[in-house]
Amino acid sequence: MTESVDTPISDVAVAALDAEIGLGNRIVVENLNIYYGDFLAVRDVNMVIEPRSVTALIGPSGCGKSTFIRSLNRMHEVIDGARVEGSVYVDGEDLYGPGVDPVAVRRKVGMVFQRPNPFPTMSIADNVLAGKRLNSRRINKSEAEDLVEKSLRGANLWEEVKDRLDKPGSGLSGGQQQRLCIARAIAVEPEILLMDEPCSALDPISTLAIEQLMNELKSTYTIVIVTHNMQQAARVSSRTAFFTIDGTGQPGYVVEMDDTDVMFSNPKQQSTIDYVTGRFG
Repeated sequence: MTESVDTPISDVAVAALDAEIGLGNRIVVENLNIYYGDFLAVRDVNMVIEPRSVTALIGPSGCGKSTFIRSLNRMHEVIDGARVEGSVYVDGEDLYGPGVDPVAVRRKVGMVFQRPNPFPTMSIADNVLAGKRLNSRRINKSEAEDLVEKSLRGANLWEEVKDRLDKPGSGLSGGQQQRLCIARAIAVEPEILLMDEPCSALDPISTLAIEQLMNELKSTYTIVIVTHNMQQAARVSSRTAFFTIDGTGQPGYVVEMDDTDVMFSNPKQQSTIDYVTGRFG
């Protein structure tokens, strides 16, 4: 069994210091174990995700990447019987601490899923505003119009849809739908964006558009992306974590994490070398 080379983060005060100096959207994961009922799905994750950058999570199917990323905004626990042990710190606050509101966590940590999921009965504009309205945030017509334009511009979609904002979001192409979902996510003004294989259902041109968008958004947001595309991880991320699993029924775990160029040119662990060179997975 290959053990993770990451050591536990013993001094979580770094997260509080980050908050003081304006780097509070750094994510510090400490001794995280993720369960479905009694089944341990992901074990012993210790990780620091740097602010205002893109971090890629790679690894074979079934090793817990999507489970892990869902734990970063407490989406994991909406599944009956799912739970975590350990801590996820943002702004020096443990997202799993006593009294922390999961809904507030999900406003701070937005999520974009594998397949574009605009609300089919809603217009493009209403899709963008859905998160604000779900959070009972009342805004007047002028504020709503400004927010729709700002969010769609942020997702590089405004020029393509500005003349049909009242048309159904489901009428857009797949790539446009995914950018609409990104616009919906950033409309609630999160600090962090999680993306679970956001390009897996898209054609190469749409994939390129999403990758270019990630490169622009990282100046504002901390972005974590799950991807099976090694070239994509190399193109968009500054750091990469490799997850693996030792067999069916075993928990996934992090083998190593480093700067992306190091992970793809000179990783420390043989299992990482085998994966990034295509020998398994």
